Amino acid sequence: MAGNAAKKKKEPAAPKGFGNTDKLSVKTVRPALPKSIVEEMQETLKKIREAHPRVDTSEGGAKYRHEDLEALLLINKVISSSLFTEEILSIVMQKAVEFLKAERGFLMLKNEAGELEFRTAHNIQKEHLSEEDFRISSSISMKVAETGESIYTSDAQTDPRFSSQKSIAELHLRSIMCVPLKAKDEVIGIIYLDSSAQASIFLESDLYLFELFAGQAAIAIENARLYDSVFQLKRYNEDVINHTPVGILVLNESLEVTTANRAAYKIFGKEEMPNPSGPIKLSSFLPSDHVAYWEETCEEVIRTGRSFEESRYYLTRGREEAVLSWKAHPLATPDKKSNSAILVIDDITENVLLEKYIILSEKLVAKEEMAASVGHELNNYLSIISSNTEMLLLNIKKAAWDKVAQNCEGVLEHIGKMRRYTDSLMDFSKLEPEMREFDLRRLVEDLLFSLKPQKSFAHIRFFTHLPANLPPVTIDVGQVQQVFFNLIKNAAEAIKDSEKSTGGIEISATFRPEKDCIELKVKDDGPGIPAGNLTRIFEPRFTTKPTGHGLGLANCRRIMQANGGKITVESRPGAGTTFVLSFATSARP
Repeated sequence: MAGNAAKKKKEPAAPKGFGNTDKLSVKTVRPALPKSIVEEMQETLKKIREAHPRVDTSEGGAKYRHEDLEALLLINKVISSSLFTEEILSIVMQKAVEFLKAERGFLMLKNEAGELEFRTAHNIQKEHLSEEDFRISSSISMKVAETGESIYTSDAQTDPRFSSQKSIAELHLRSIMCVPLKAKDEVIGIIYLDSSAQASIFLESDLYLFELFAGQAAIAIENARLYDSVFQLKRYNEDVINHTPVGILVLNESLEVTTANRAAYKIFGKEEMPNPSGPIKLSSFLPSDHVAYWEETCEEVIRTGRSFEESRYYLTRGREEAVLSWKAHPLATPDKKSNSAILVIDDITENVLLEKYIILSEKLVAKEEMAASVGHELNNYLSIISSNTEMLLLNIKKAAWDKVAQNCEGVLEHIGKMRRYTDSLMDFSKLEPEMREFDLRRLVEDLLFSLKPQKSFAHIRFFTHLPANLPPVTIDVGQVQQVFFNLIKNAAEAIKDSEKSTGGIEISATFRPEKDCIELKVKDDGPGIPAGNLTRIFEPRFTTKPTGHGLGLANCRRIMQANGGKITVESRPGAGTTFVLSFATSARP
């Protein structure tokens, strides 16, 4: 073979028609490439086609382009499947690297100062990335963020735009692609991909698809960020609602509680249910005898769209009596297809007690002042009587009979003045009533709220039937409340005297439109009143009690007459007693 190699190569024959070629000027022919280089280029092109089928212009390439669009659609569905920002960022980054077969990928978003910050990264060769792995070409990322224009290069090592950059050389980067993330034409961040492998180069066709992908990703990221903002605002509002001392309930048309804060559970004495298994009904917050009233009120608010307010509502909460102030306002749902209502409930029990203590203190001070005044006035009379009595004894010893008669007249005169003075103190009919419109329901509930905790009423069960729509009456509130107090006190004492361990007092009100009046009944289940005493029960100083003075019911009748009303009684021995109070109404309901 060595000999054959040494032989001179046979020159090719000249083409026909040219004759002697020694005298011709022949064009130089480019020498053929070595087979090894051709094979290497073919192998490289094959790898590129395999890695990037979309560069193929054949029918097979069209198939791959169709698959690219399907892949974009699939990726769009995936990134739209979540509303959590961090999850979206992770999905976007992973799919971008997989889609373009990059080695590394980084997603950066602008912060409030407009600076790019790394939010997520992906490296197909490493599960965990070190600080060194986050080195990228900052000039490329910053330029894309500033201009909003994409940048790509298939060979950064020879590209005059980037070959001189230190990071390109140190990281041995070959292919780089960086596209902006835009939301409403505003750049919110960038996606950066690179690769150092020769076969994993990026082409212009990749850039177009990557820009489509980035557009969809930007929309998903912006939606997730908006959702985060709404979610944070919702959490903030929930925290505000849960930490407010006022109870809040939101009801739908079926009177199901869709929102309830901690204060609402506390006000109604219920245990909080953070994750209920089913819908919570309004009725679950209320004692059974209060449910109908609240449901009717809330249904009317939802149906009519008119607000409702009640400044004082008395509620039995376990063994405690509570006073609530509550409002109900109509509330349209966001889709405006149905209506709901929001209830705002405030526990004013402590305020009412404080108010009563202040009033009681003022009364005690007034009583002290009155007692001092009465004592002073009586002392004046007694001083004159005492002086006349002393002179009377002295004149009797002296037998000064003319002066004895004068002393006796002085004593009798001032005893008469004392009697007239004490009669005026006990005669309530001489007090001028301070008339004003008032709600009888509130008057009774105010009084019961004060009486129930007292020891003398511990053995009494109270039952009330007081409609919420009673028309107002014009009365002196203090005087009429004194009438109710006397009647309830007498009923409690009658039940106690009957040796019952417990007894009941029922208070009910009825509007009589044909008479333009409200009848309010106080009924007890005590021993009743003998028939012979019923005709005298309202007479002054008539009493059947060993320690009674017989003025209570007499004063009740005088007060009712002074307030334009009347009081009657119905009773049978062994069947209890019912007092009926009639009040003229100020207006119809």
